[in-house]
Amino acid sequence: MKKILFALILFVFVGSTFTTNAYATTTINSIVTIQDSQDDSMMQASSDEASAGFTQELKKRFIEGGPGFMGIVLICLILGLAISIERIIYLNLSTTNSEKLTGDVEEALKSGGVEAAKEVCRNTKGPIASIFYQGLDRAKDGVESAEKAVISYGGVQMGQLEKNVSWISLFIALAPMLGFMGTVIGMINAFDRIEAAGDMQPSLVAGGIKIALLTTVFGLIVAIILQVFYNYIVAKIDSIVNDMEDASITLIDILSAQKK
Repeated sequence: MKKILFALILFVFVGSTFTTNAYATTTINSIVTIQDSQDDSMMQASSDEASAGFTQELKKRFIEGGPGFMGIVLICLILGLAISIERIIYLNLSTTNSEKLTGDVEEALKSGGVEAAKEVCRNTKGPIASIFYQGLDRAKDGVESAEKAVISYGGVQMGQLEKNVSWISLFIALAPMLGFMGTVIGMINAFDRIEAAGDMQPSLVAGGIKIALLTTVFGLIVAIILQVFYNYIVAKIDSIVNDMEDASITLIDILSAQKK
């Protein structure tokens, strides 16, 4: 009986200790979870405030720069980005797997002749397929005629790839120039105020100098953004042109082998 009573007391003691520990652990975990949630909420709130603060500060500085030159710089950014996005989409759509196309054209020439190869080119997008089609279309007049057609139409396709890219370089050069012009005009206004007041006071020149610096900063920011897009577009064009040249040489070699 005493053993049973002792066992019951021991069971109750262990159970209560386990329950207490579990409750304490649960409580601590709840507190930690609540604290983590509060920390995450505070971090998210501070991040949102920082983002909103940056946006508001950007708007404030843009307005302080004046609607004249700042508006023109903004137009340069919008037009430059629009042309850049259009060129990137066009160049990505113009990218072709030249090795696969060359293999398909060669197989079509062996199995179905020139017309089958032309059909393969018609069903493939991109400047390389267009160049192949023009070369195959002149293949009946000889390899030299096909080579001339490939070279001539390659120049046409290169012009299509480089279309409107010069406008991006214009906006890259124009944006900082407009910023520097705003700087010069702001400094001139500051010195006009000094001359009119007849005294050198910081409050007289602070506004003009601030406008001058803001226009310069925004002009440089626009130029940097557009320069990144411009370099990517030029690199993409160079890659496509290299593929065009390699594929054109391969096509002429295939046509020469077919004539033998």
